[in-house]
Amino acid sequence: MDFTDVSLVALRVFREVAERGTFTAAASALGYTQSAVSRQIATLERAAGGRLLERRREGVELTASGQVVLRNAAGILDQLDATARELAGLPAAGGTVRLGWFPSAGAVLLPRASSAVRRTHPAVTVTTREGSTPALVRALRAGTIDLALIASAPPFRPPDAETPALKLETLAERSLRLAVPAGHPLAAYDSVRVADLHGQRWIAGPASSNELWMGVWPGLDERPVVAHTVRDWFAKLQLVAAGAGITTISASMSPAVPPGVKVLTVDGGPQELRRTILARLPGRLPEPTAVVAAALRAAATELN
Repeated sequence: MDFTDVSLVALRVFREVAERGTFTAAASALGYTQSAVSRQIATLERAAGGRLLERRREGVELTASGQVVLRNAAGILDQLDATARELAGLPAAGGTVRLGWFPSAGAVLLPRASSAVRRTHPAVTVTTREGSTPALVRALRAGTIDLALIASAPPFRPPDAETPALKLETLAERSLRLAVPAGHPLAAYDSVRVADLHGQRWIAGPASSNELWMGVWPGLDERPVVAHTVRDWFAKLQLVAAGAGITTISASMSPAVPPGVKVLTVDGGPQELRRTILARLPGRLPEPTAVVAAALRAAATELN
């Protein structure tokens, strides 16, 4: 095992593959060919004396050795980036916090927390990126974000099985709701039953492998009719307002619904809860990161 000849390029490529989840996505992000990415990973694995990545049909997964290399590579690359900024006379990045968030968190929670940080700690800069929970967890592991707002549904399992375990903090637990057009027959009620949802036209977006559609009521006992496939939550709600169909939303999004949309509760099935979780790597938080985490907690409490 000899890392003396390992290049920084190989470390950056490895971090990118770990974050993106596939060689193809990493190559695209870096502007490399897939074969160039494969060569860099092979060089790193030879230096490590074993496999760092398990190649699977759906993508790559870090081995135990890969987790160790990633953890240390992220620290090395962050230190080198900070050194380059200082030598170039650029402001230190110590006041910058990189936050990842799942799509619907951008409706209410993220803007409130960001506004609070700007108001109370103007020296702290927050940069954000939207992503799915698996993508955000990979970014945390790769060290390219500091905090992640992730969504969790029952049975509320940890988002990955890697070590060290992520530190997870539940900011909110809310019920799933139904958004319907104001002129829809169901809008005459404040609460409906699962049976009332039969035959409805749904506005939904493809989700992760453990949930076929994001926007269809999970307890529906029929094959849903998905009239519109949309990823953006605000676009979904605008389509609901236009009478194009119905969709599900977290109760936390209720303050952000546009005119022409009514939000209902659904009875008669398993209680559908969703958690908003703040995830990070274990260890002591730098002060700017702690400031952002506190702002997210406060905003979630206000919304409760």
